[in-house]
Amino acid sequence: MEQYLRQLIAIEFTDKKELFTGFLIDYSDDWILLRNNPEDFILDGFVILKNKNIEAVHRDQDLEFTEKVIRLKGLKTNAEDIIPIRDLSTILNYVNTKYGIFQISKKSAKSAYLGKLIELNDEELTIDFLDIKGQFGGELSFNPEKIRVIEFDTDYINSLKLVIPEGQK
Repeated sequence: MEQYLRQLIAIEFTDKKELFTGFLIDYSDDWILLRNNPEDFILDGFVILKNKNIEAVHRDQDLEFTEKVIRLKGLKTNAEDIIPIRDLSTILNYVNTKYGIFQISKKSAKSAYLGKLIELNDEELTIDFLDIKGQFGGELSFNPEKIRVIEFDTDYINSLKLVIPEGQK
């Protein structure tokens, strides 16, 4: 992974159809931090992937071209983008404090859950769920071991944060 730092890469998983592309910002034994490139020449937030069941990490001519265009647009990654990715607790506590709202996904890409952290221990991750209208809808709990993707600072999340009533932020 070292050779890909600060470069645009694609990551494929053996058990997920979804392909993730982004600038590799940092990685650990368990997690990978990307500046998310969801399509074309757009950077949209950050994605942290669990370093599990990775089939391939690659960079081809198309990604090199996309990276060139993104850099020409003046978009870049920098040291402020680095967050601690030691373990799930460190990640979620940092993201919750700095960004407030985050999105988590399990293995299946069918469902993603937005919210803010209520509690995290070895057995359970509990969030205050944020619905598509920017309303908090109560507690949702997950097995922390099942969390595979964490996204934050995306346009979608930041847009919903604009409509959250001031006292609930």
